[in-house]
Amino acid sequence: MSATEPDTEVDEPDSSPSLTDLPPSSKLVYKVLEYEGPMTQEEIAAESRLCSRTVRYGLGKLENEELVTSRVSLEDARQSKYRIVD
Repeated sequence: MSATEPDTEVDEPDSSPSLTDLPPSSKLVYKVLEYEGPMTQEEIAAESRLCSRTVRYGLGKLENEELVTSRVSLEDARQSKYRIVD
């Protein structure tokens, strides 16, 4: 039984270990996307009240952990829409 208990413990943290290790700004950006859906960096900054530089940093960390993806915005091709990876 002790052999299966560590496997269970290992499986549970793997569901979102990278989010718990990220800085608070990344967690806030993630939560905004979770509640509001796909948004541009500017929209995330307005909703979270973080400066755009902090949002950009948070999005970079989230993209490195493959928790968020970006696509070109259909409304404005100069911007990207960010969304949570399913």
